[in-house]
Amino acid sequence: MFSDLIHKIQSGDRVAIAKAISIVEDERDENNQIMSGIFPKTGNAYRIGITGPPGAGKSSITDKLVKRYRRLGKSVAVIGVDPSSPFTGGALLGDRIRMVEHHADEKVFIRSMASRGGQGGLANKTMEAGDIFDAAGYDIILFETVGVGQVELDVVQATDTVIVVLVPESGDDIQMMKAGLMEIANIFTINKADRPGANKLAVTLKNVLSVVPDKMGDMITSVIKTVAIKDEGIDDLIVAITKHNKHITETGLWMKNLDSRYKLQVKEHIQNRFGKEFWNKNIEKLNNETLKNRENRLPPFQLATELLNS
Repeated sequence: MFSDLIHKIQSGDRVAIAKAISIVEDERDENNQIMSGIFPKTGNAYRIGITGPPGAGKSSITDKLVKRYRRLGKSVAVIGVDPSSPFTGGALLGDRIRMVEHHADEKVFIRSMASRGGQGGLANKTMEAGDIFDAAGYDIILFETVGVGQVELDVVQATDTVIVVLVPESGDDIQMMKAGLMEIANIFTINKADRPGANKLAVTLKNVLSVVPDKMGDMITSVIKTVAIKDEGIDDLIVAITKHNKHITETGLWMKNLDSRYKLQVKEHIQNRFGKEFWNKNIEKLNNETLKNRENRLPPFQLATELLNS
């Protein structure tokens, strides 16, 4: 059964790809067998993260990048991480609505995933979904995050090139430094650059970038101005992505990215397994303590220590 599904994924079967991502997302028992089966075919796609504050135009940028890469003959997968409902865990699926025109293209696959409480902007299983698209032969994988800004640092771990999308009103350099965006961006895109303040923001970014510490041998971050809805500046953005791709390939940073993702996935599998085993054994003790009146409960740290030592 699984060998047939894995074969279909590797041949680019869209139904098989969708099924595999659903299995991964739902954390079904078949997940590990599928990911193990496709692993030898991964490590070829180029992964691009698109992040930034809400309303900056990330989906418009993503849409234009899909069109450009298709003109270049590249197959493109898009993983749009939507906010989860706190009650159902379901995604809003906004990316599918915004980019519906691409659905007739067999070389474009758009998938929305719920963030499901992840600490950063990427869903917990997003990296594995990227591996499925990688094994299916997609050339480019675009990851668009939920846009919560200051907690999206995990986009770095999932991608090769990180694009941070801002608008002229994005604020001063101190706020951006606090957001951590200066450290994670390989390319800054000032979208909606036909608004007042775009040139000032570009100068501010370049000045701040001149004093940001070197990112482990990576090249100086580019600053690109775009007006995505008018299709302006997108070619410049493609050039900047290509330049960064060339740089990390020639310097060996791309291979280091692959190695880092591999280590991270191993660590997450170990943490998930031991976490589940721990709570299967101890959840009843936690629930029983919660049933007590507050004044009779053990302090959280003390209870945690007792559970860990039990």
